[in-house]
Amino acid sequence: MGAKLSGSGGGRHAVDAMSEINVTPFVDVMLVLLIIFMVAAPMAAVTVEVTLPPAIAKPSTNPPKPVYISIQAGGSIYLGDSKTDLTTLGDDLRANIGQRNPEKERIFIRGDKDVRYGDFMGVMNMLQDNGFYSVALIGLEE
Repeated sequence: MGAKLSGSGGGRHAVDAMSEINVTPFVDVMLVLLIIFMVAAPMAAVTVEVTLPPAIAKPSTNPPKPVYISIQAGGSIYLGDSKTDLTTLGDDLRANIGQRNPEKERIFIRGDKDVRYGDFMGVMNMLQDNGFYSVALIGLEE
């Protein structure tokens, strides 16, 4: 904030506050930025001409849909949204993944917090018996 030493009223040493905004520093900063951008813009442009060859790349395939196994608290097992049981889980998994390699397939397991350990280990043993060795456990982030 600036101050006026001379002006109307108040005596010889009266100091009044200025109510005007000083825009000179703002204009100075804007002019400096304008000059910087005017100098830097031509440097950002590519001036070397090159004839690029066409890119012929095979389109990438979408990753396979993840396989989820859900275990409810009562021991019910679901593959995706369809109910299954421990005896048919391996066949249902193979039908679900199709021709993909079971050893490279990642299986995501969602288990209720009240699932018995024996039910969980039954699913894990069934996965290993059928060649599914990559398993990910899903939990809730807090």
